[in-house]
Amino acid sequence: MFIDTHLHEKKYSEDSFISLEEIVDRAKALGLNGICITDHESNGIMEEANALAKKENFIIITGVEILTFEGDMTVFGLRNLPDKMIHGSELIDLVKKAGGVAICSHPYRQNNRGMGDYMKELNYVFGIEAFNGSTPKHLNEKAYNVSLDLNVPALGGSDAHVIDQVGKFATCMPDWVVDEASFIKAIKQGLAMPAMFEQGRYRILESHSIKKAIAI
Repeated sequence: MFIDTHLHEKKYSEDSFISLEEIVDRAKALGLNGICITDHESNGIMEEANALAKKENFIIITGVEILTFEGDMTVFGLRNLPDKMIHGSELIDLVKKAGGVAICSHPYRQNNRGMGDYMKELNYVFGIEAFNGSTPKHLNEKAYNVSLDLNVPALGGSDAHVIDQVGKFATCMPDWVVDEASFIKAIKQGLAMPAMFEQGRYRILESHSIKKAIAI
């Protein structure tokens, strides 16, 4: 199954131009099985997302994109968000205590929001967003190579702020991923592979985790 793990909607991300309903409609049309809404410093969409997920029988997971002193991370499973900017290592500690996961977002994007090589110094890395829809190819490939070097899951996400970006990249996960808890479990087990939408379908981008036995 395929989930776009990085999307922004306009109610809680001021730089987005798309509504939750528009995102879901587009995701379904592309053949996605689910989406993650990761607004900037906010999980305010969660109640609305849960209600729409039930109504549409479609997986909608609410995460948050948090800017640390070193760069962005998308986190899942963290309810009490920091009320001020903190270091990446501090955020990871909070996420670990909450039982969640934190992903290094677009680490090599050159907009002063990517962690770059700093992620190699973190005390723990759950995963790396190796393929980001708003990041140049060569920088995505650099992030992918680091995920291989660190032996952590490589994820794909569109980072969509407009409708045409939705689903450009996604993450392939096991069929038993149905909610936030199973999504987190799959990442912790390394059962995530990046995928690209091309010629009307998703193509898995080969990853170290492709050798793991998962049901797709």
